[in-house]
Amino acid sequence: MQDDNKQNINIEISEEVAQGIYSNLAMIAHSPSEFVLDFIQMLPGMPKAKVKSRVIMTPEHAKRLLLALEDNIKKYEAHFGEITLQAGKNQHIPYSGPMGEA
Repeated sequence: MQDDNKQNINIEISEEVAQGIYSNLAMIAHSPSEFVLDFIQMLPGMPKAKVKSRVIMTPEHAKRLLLALEDNIKKYEAHFGEITLQAGKNQHIPYSGPMGEA
């Protein structure tokens, strides 16, 4: 039986966006209607970290992202082994930068 509800989406990505950005820290803020994800780059010896990209999404899409990440991490770990977290490293960092007001 063929699934008639599946929809193909044609997605285009520019060369600049395809190069991506490096982020080693993410901060998340939310309001009743939106989640704000700031992807930050912290460099050794630098007094300030910089937000390199900000993504704003609805709560529903934030949850879909969570589920997709969980699924992909399970697949990654099944293929490459468990991802281990260093205790206490970047667990929770107070954030005094610009918060997204949604």
